[in-house]
Parts: sequence; structure tokens; C-alpha cells
Amino acid sequence: MGQSLSDEQTRPRSREELVHELAIRFKDKCFTPLEFYSFQDVFKNLADQQGSVRYLKEDTIARFLEIPDILGSSPVIFQMVSYLGAFPFLDEAPVVLEFPHMIMVVVILTERYKTVLAKGVTDRNKLLFKSLAVYDRKAAEAGSSLPAPEGTSGEEAKAPATPSAPGFTIDKAVDEPDEDDDDDLVLTAFELLDIDEAVKQGDQPKFHGAMIPTDNFRKLVMLLLLVAPLGPQESLSQYSGRVIGDNLESLRATAENIVAAFVDVEDSPGIKYNRFRTVISALVPNVFVGFNGLFERFLFSKDLDFSKRKQQDEKPKEEEEQEEEEEEEEEELPKMAQPLVLKNGEILHEHTLAQISFFLPGSSLFRRVRLLYSGNDAGFSMGSFQTKVFNWRAPTILLVRGSRIGDIPDGGQEVSFAERLPPKRFPDGCKGEQLTFGVYVKEPWKHTHKECFGDAETVLFQLEPIHDVFRASTINTDYVSFTKPPANEPVLAFGSPHPRPSKSSRRNGNLSLGPVSLVLDDSFEFAVFNHDFGTRGGAFHTSPIRKYNFQDRFQIESLEVWGCGGDEEAQAQAASWAWEAREAEARRKINLGTGDIDADRALLEMAGLIGANRSGGSMG
Repeated sequence: MGQSLSDEQTRPRSREELVHELAIRFKDKCFTPLEFYSFQDVFKNLADQQGSVRYLKEDTIARFLEIPDILGSSPVIFQMVSYLGAFPFLDEAPVVLEFPHMIMVVVILTERYKTVLAKGVTDRNKLLFKSLAVYDRKAAEAGSSLPAPEGTSGEEAKAPATPSAPGFTIDKAVDEPDEDDDDDLVLTAFELLDIDEAVKQGDQPKFHGAMIPTDNFRKLVMLLLLVAPLGPQESLSQYSGRVIGDNLESLRATAENIVAAFVDVEDSPGIKYNRFRTVISALVPNVFVGFNGLFERFLFSKDLDFSKRKQQDEKPKEEEEQEEEEEEEEEELPKMAQPLVLKNGEILHEHTLAQISFFLPGSSLFRRVRLLYSGNDAGFSMGSFQTKVFNWRAPTILLVRGSRIGDIPDGGQEVSFAERLPPKRFPDGCKGEQLTFGVYVKEPWKHTHKECFGDAETVLFQLEPIHDVFRASTINTDYVSFTKPPANEPVLAFGSPHPRPSKSSRRNGNLSLGPVSLVLDDSFEFAVFNHDFGTRGGAFHTSPIRKYNFQDRFQIESLEVWGCGGDEEAQAQAASWAWEAREAEARRKINLGTGDIDADRALLEMAGLIGANRSGGSMG
């Protein structure tokens, strides 16, 4: 008997037992008891059953998460979760999505993974790449039938686990020598299970040489833009207006700009891992944040609203039935979320804001930006810019859009602008006639007389036709300069040396361009972005994806400044504007010459110009 018990204790655990044990560890570390109870309830209500196996199908997941059909991203999401559900035994992917596998999916696709996995972000991104990657179209036909997990028949395993988009199979690739075979994320999972040699690293599928098909990734990016602002327990259907008509076309265009950072669609059919890793870490570190709100939906069951249950216990049955009917009617009508932008600008709209949230914190953007200045409304001048922007005491985002101008200037104004630029001319930075650049400025705006302002959190970026981000450097502090005559050359510049004081009222000529800089002329008619890669940057780092010299000159069509902050900042700015308006009105009326000295004196006292030992001059 003792020998039998000893044999049972030393018997190697099966993979099914190990997955079950790891799911329990993940549950204990990542979920509260109420969340786990809700998770069980949600899975029970959603799952299909064949024999003893309860699992989730693709259309069930898509319907529950409310993924719009028009995006075509449901097959991509299902491929991803079917792979992640196999964790840590990735060689079994894709798997039937039973309850333990869905625990893996929810933990990995939300930030809860940080509590259980070492080297979190880096290894998680590698795992996400593997979940999206494919290798060979022909291999899908030969390898479409995968081994069924224990406890299921071949048909049971095939039905829920086969991706809907045919033509590719997952991760059947050859080795690349420049990648490390060890996956620390998987090793950490094995450590949680207290396994040393029971599972070999060689059992993991390798992803070297694999790639993410561009079309699949485009569909995923569209969904990520849509879910970027999604909060806990928020319904994705509330944002249905963002995938209708012109909004859908705008969503596609925004996604295309982001995809352009990952791959040149004309030269390559897919995204390789090295490029994926570089772009994610440097240009869109927050791109997967929207998965938090999307997949945490599994942790909130509608059947477990205890406050409603307590109220219903105290109500008559007829009243309960009436309220249930009313709730069912409300659920049939799609609820609309509060607008992400109170009023869209010519450049900034909900999709652009989601794009910016991929590299700036969404908590300071969604429903918290206000249009301070628009050139087409207030006029393209430094004076109107100053009046609208300088009173905002919180971070701002400047956006400028325009059309590319050629190497040979067309017309007198282009000639005048070209003559002020250094003679050295780099080639264009990317394909596309329309360009959009932006700058995030944390400090309040001010005049710069001798030196620039800004700090290490200032960010220079490009949104169109390619997504790119140029973080602040410490080589110098030439972040932002705003100068007006007569002391200096009038210019609005980012990343360029501060203009030298001018001894005469005449302009001394050339505009100074920093290694990585954006410069707008004083009339806000033309602008130039300069990227001198050979210098390795100045106030801003060079591009991590375009490692060459380029320069984009364009005619400005739209210029906007948006304030980031809450009601407190908006009220402070409104009060400042109101004070300035009263001052301007008082000064305008002082010299009307009414002839009524007492009335004029009262007006001057109201304006604060006389009284308190200030005579205000002769009234005679």
C-alpha cells in the first residue's frame, strides 16, 4: 500500500493536469473571488457542449465581445485566443477553448499578467506575435487536422478550434539564428508549476521566420483603435457610430497609417518579428491596452448584480416582471457612450485620438481634450495663437496638416519660404501627398526670448501617412521656441536652436533646422520637418524605423492646438479669457470722448486704471 501511494505521488503529471493546476494558480493570483465567480457564470452561459467538453466557439466570443462584423477581425481574434489558450504548452495550439484555457486568455490579454509572469511586456509581446503569426499557405492544407486534446474526439476538437480564415497555419517555421529560443515567459509558468525537467523547451513551437499577414494585422489595428477608450464593464456596442459611413472610412485610413509603420505593403506580404518588436516598444507601447476593457468583460456577470437582487426581493412580483420587460427593451436599443471628443476638429477626431493614445496615456486624452485654437477659425497668425493657447495651464497637443510641396518651388510664396531654408535638401520621408505632424507639450506655453522651453516629456510625432514617434533626447533642450519680433526672428519651432536676437527689424534670412525638428514660418503658411539621421538626433531622437535622412516640406492647411485636462483647467482658461475680454472692452471705451468726465472716471476706476494712488493722467 505504501509503495502504491509512493508511486502515485511520483507519477509525472499529464499536460491536462498541469494546465488545470496552472489555471488555479493564475486564478488565485489574478482574480478576486467575485470576479472568478462571475467568470464561471459567464462561461457557463456562453459555452457549447459536446459530450463532457464545454467550450467557446468563434461566433460566441465575437457576439459576447460585440465585435462589429464590418471590421472582419473576429477570425483574427479567434486565432489569437486559440493560440494563447494553449499556454504554456504552445505546441498544442490551436486548442479547444475550455474553461482553464479561457483563464489563460483573459490573464494574458489583460494587464493581470504582470502579477504572475516575469519580464512581462517583452515576453508578452513575443507571445502575442506568435498568436498572430502564420508561415506557409500550403502547409494549412496539409496540416489542417491537429491532434485533439485529451478527452475529446477528433470532430469535437476540430469544430471549435479551426480558424475561420482558411489558407494559413500557425507557426510552422524554420529557425532564425538571430533569435533566442528560450522563452522566459513560458519558463516562468513552469516555475509556478514547480516543474524542472518534466517539460522540455523543445516542445514549444518556434516562430522564427513566421510573419503576421498584413491584411490580418490591419483588421486587428482597426479593432484596437475602436477598443482603445473602452473602460471596465463598458459595452463595445456603445461605439457603434465609429464604424458607420464616413467614420468607418476614417477608421480604415487611420489604421493604414499605423500599419505603414510595421510594413511596406508594396514590398512585403507580412510583418516579421524584429519589426513588430521594434514598432510596438518604440512607437505604440499602449496599442494593446484596449484589450483590458474588452476581455475583462468575461469577469462581470449580469446575473450577479446584488443591488438589483436585493431590491427585487422587496418588490411585488408584478412590478418585477414589468421592470424585467423594460430592461429587455433597453438592452435591444444600443446605448451610446459619451463622445470621446466634445467636438471634432479638422485634424483631431475620435480615431486620431485613439491613435495618439497608443503612445500617450489615454487617461489624459479621452473625453479630456478641448480645442483651444484652430487656424481656420481664429486665423493663421502668431497673435491669435498666443491669445488662444497661452492661458492654458496644462499639457497641450499641437497638430499641423498640409500638402507636400515639390523640390522646385511653385509661386512666389513657396520661393520665399524655400530661400529661407538651408540649401541642403534631403529626399521626402515617405509616400503620400498629405502630411500630419504633432507635438505633445507638457509645460504651459510662453514667449521664448533667449532659450527654448519644454521638458523631457515633450514628444514630437507623425500621424500621416506613416505613424512615427520621436521622443525627447538629452543631447540638448531645444524643445519648443515661440518668438515674435522685434527681438528675434518670428518662428514656431520644435527641436531647432533658438533664433539669435536680431539687431535690426529686418529678418536675417535662414531658418535654423535641428537634426530632428518641425518648424513653422511666422505666417503659419509653410512648414518643414527635418530628419538628419546621420547626426543621431538633437533635442529629439531619430526615427527607430526610418534610419535615413529625409525632409518633408509642406503647405499648411490646418493647424490646431488641443488642451489636455479636466474641468478645472477649462474653467481657469475661461476665467482668463473673460478677464481679458473685459479689459479689452474697457480700454476700447476709454477714449470714446463722451465729454462726461464723471462717467469716464468711473469707467477708469472699474478698469483698475485709477484709484489706489493711480491718477490715470489728466481728464481735462
